[in-house]
Amino acid sequence: MYAFWQQWLRQKGVNLDEQGQQPIEAHLRQVAALERETVLAPLDNFVLLRVEGEDAEAFLQGQLSNDIRQVQPGEAQYSTYSTAKGRMLASFLIWRRGNAYYLMVSADIAPAIAKRLTMFVLRSKVKITMDEEWFVLGMSGPQAAHILQSHFAEAANLEKMRTAEQDDGALLRLPHHGYLLALRRGSGLESDISKLENVVAVSPAVWSLHDIRAGIAWVTGETQEQFVPQMANMELIGAVNFKKGCYPGQEIVARSQYLGKMKRRMFLVAFDQSLTVGCKLYSPDLPEQSIGMLAAVCQVEASGYLGLAVVQSQTWDAGVFGDEGHAIALRKLELPYSIDPIAE
Repeated sequence: MYAFWQQWLRQKGVNLDEQGQQPIEAHLRQVAALERETVLAPLDNFVLLRVEGEDAEAFLQGQLSNDIRQVQPGEAQYSTYSTAKGRMLASFLIWRRGNAYYLMVSADIAPAIAKRLTMFVLRSKVKITMDEEWFVLGMSGPQAAHILQSHFAEAANLEKMRTAEQDDGALLRLPHHGYLLALRRGSGLESDISKLENVVAVSPAVWSLHDIRAGIAWVTGETQEQFVPQMANMELIGAVNFKKGCYPGQEIVARSQYLGKMKRRMFLVAFDQSLTVGCKLYSPDLPEQSIGMLAAVCQVEASGYLGLAVVQSQTWDAGVFGDEGHAIALRKLELPYSIDPIAE
């Protein structure tokens, strides 16, 4: 983690190991704080790719699943990047700052994604870099808007998926009532935010609970090339535009949308034993094969977990399990959106 915020976490009593883990007692205290207090989370599990140049818009329009032309100053969108077979290599949260596009992506895959995108620049006037000038944080809770309003006048009235910015920072209102902060490293704004006393520090793993409950799964190294966008409900969170032009995997994505109901969908789930992102899921209904994969997980109690699971929808009647012996049962919960296809 960026040393500045690593030290801040330690001063706040949050001690993470090299894998970003901490004692379960501390983790669960932070989960409880996320429910009722104002929290701040340094999100070193994400980095920003900056895409700029005369042809940046046209280039991204030909690579990503959403309509990049809709990302005007002050607006943000989710999007995905797929192989020619329609399998997701990455998912993004995108906004503009001046003429540059900022793509927030899981840190573990960011270097490979930047390299792959650069391969397709060819003669286009586009520059793609991993932007180390900025660091990303999350803030949520009852006092978040009030606190942020002293730095961003628009904070209290900012609509979801809208942005506000100043010289040393950008603020984005997330779909789950939280905020994303992109701060310039070493800036006065970063220093001011770090000195807030009325916030509780939480880890990136705890912050992920917001996305899980919102039904938003990030593509990571464990889940690359495992899902077409609709399997992970990406079109339901506005990450896919079916009316735009061609991009890698577009034919497969369109066919999946219009030629019958999706066999696999992502569900919010609860379970009682530890499972890891990327683990295979099973059902007695199809005993000879895996029927899905866990896409996200967060421990919420001593023996309780919430996650997002991509599974064959037909298998819920027989049961979905996190092991071949059918000992770890997954319970389906309600997502904040319907998984019925959206008519285009």
